[in-house]
Amino acid sequence: MILGTAPDIDVVATCSGVETLAVVRKHRPHVVLLDVRMPDIDGLTVLRRLRELPDAPEVAMLTTFDTDEYLDQALRLGAGGFLLKDTEPDTLARSVRAVATGAGCLSAPVLRRLRSSGRGRDQRAGAALDSLSERERQVLAHLGQGLSNIEIGARMHLGAATVKDYVSAVLTKLGVANRIQAAVLAERAGLVE
Repeated sequence: MILGTAPDIDVVATCSGVETLAVVRKHRPHVVLLDVRMPDIDGLTVLRRLRELPDAPEVAMLTTFDTDEYLDQALRLGAGGFLLKDTEPDTLARSVRAVATGAGCLSAPVLRRLRSSGRGRDQRAGAALDSLSERERQVLAHLGQGLSNIEIGARMHLGAATVKDYVSAVLTKLGVANRIQAAVLAERAGLVE
């Protein structure tokens, strides 16, 4: 109901977990929202299966189960976002738009927990950054702030194509699947103020 009121978002289907693959194949949505726990199958299993599809949609978890374990699993499996069900309606719509562009998103409470949990200075994350140039580290820091390519380009005085190349290089060098994983890594490495 919330997303259906957004003028630029079309909700094409709602379904149970076991129906998801068939519904996605039929409607070809840009974004799929999954709960971590569903009555018939868990959302992480559905996420894994969706990521195996050719032209897979962007996927965000929308859940009440705010644990590090679920967050880590979802990001490792390629989720482009981790949102809590108590997210404000306007923020939820903005988050879906961000996921659709590949920018990804994390609910504010999830981000605050990451920052305060002591995971913000993860040494393994710091070691992964050693392969990045200074400019790539700057791009990664901006990804950690949730900025789009256009916003990164404006801050770094770079064209969109150049930023896209830097983002691709950062994702490849860090061995992550998407921007949200890179953002979490940036947070854990202490690059995000």
